[in-house]
Amino acid sequence: MLPGAFDRGASGAQFDHAARTAMDNQGPRWSETSDVLPMFATLVWKVELEAQLREAICAQALTALARMRRDLPPLAPGQGWQSVQSLHELDDFRDLVSCVHRVVPGILRFLRIGYDAYQVSACWATVLARGAVHKLHQHPNNFLSGVYYVRTHPGADTINFHDPRNQTGIIRPPVIELTAENTDQVVVRVKDGTMLVFPSYLQHSVDASASEDERISISFNIMFSSFTENLSKPLWGAATAPARAGAQSSALSPLVRQAVLTRAAQPFCVD
Repeated sequence: MLPGAFDRGASGAQFDHAARTAMDNQGPRWSETSDVLPMFATLVWKVELEAQLREAICAQALTALARMRRDLPPLAPGQGWQSVQSLHELDDFRDLVSCVHRVVPGILRFLRIGYDAYQVSACWATVLARGAVHKLHQHPNNFLSGVYYVRTHPGADTINFHDPRNQTGIIRPPVIELTAENTDQVVVRVKDGTMLVFPSYLQHSVDASASEDERISISFNIMFSSFTENLSKPLWGAATAPARAGAQSSALSPLVRQAVLTRAAQPFCVD
């Protein structure tokens, strides 16, 4: 690779300038432009709730969770507790669910999804004591998943997201610096009132809590409504003429076959 031609954080013009500069002492100019094309992005959407709403949701959630746990012994070090998965059906969590319903439509618009009927398929609380971990996992049979942080503390205020491209681990050359382009794990720091939403296929984990106080979060899943009736049909259309044996079908929608990388990044807006 040309020295400096693809330095991290440089613009396309800077790539081009660096490439030509690197060739100044190596003969005639050999390229006009060079660039890096980001493809197949894995996105995590992050929203911070405003203070008054955050405190209201916190008070409601803590009261409800205390009531659910009142007959249970305190968590011992290394232990965790999870609630029922139907918190979204309880009045105590209606303000939080309302926030979810303001965030999800914005994500569907950002992704240019052409179907906007969805539902919260599950919602539950997780409480982790000191030393408790949440092992690597994902949320099958959903489109989006999310987590809202009710109580975080120093040493209990991060979540790990893991590279979904498993094949990238087959060859692991050493790197001189970890960047978004070469890492296989991203650590996101959170605080009270942070909401993260991500694809349900994205594996994530939580390191052992180093806080004496409990870490409390509320997770949720999002799935399209009436999926079987509306979204499970084949994406290809009927052929206009019988295809000969072994022929490649051309009936796929152009939107399915390819995406032209010309659209500028779109802003993400919540309702």
